[in-house]
Amino acid sequence: MGVNISIEKDTLYLAPFGRLDGNEAPVLEEAFKSSIGECRSLIVDLGAVNYISSAGLRVLLYAEKVMMKRDGMRVCNVKGEVKDVFEASGFSEIFNIEGSEN
Repeated sequence: MGVNISIEKDTLYLAPFGRLDGNEAPVLEEAFKSSIGECRSLIVDLGAVNYISSAGLRVLLYAEKVMMKRDGMRVCNVKGEVKDVFEASGFSEIFNIEGSEN
């Protein structure tokens, strides 16, 4: 797994790819922590993530808590098995999810 990182104005964009599991979740967490700086909002594009574990969900929940003190966080392009995990865990009710598909 890796993470594409970009910043536009005051928005941090994180686009992880591959598996977001216990071995790889720290990569996303470090990308968030080292890049958020003064950014006011966060967009996490999960379109290239084909698997997410509870460790990946934990990182997203951590980021959501941080961003609640700013302008918020959006998750987009949730699909396939990742979408199933979001729905089964109730995380689809926690996050502002855009552009998800079956």
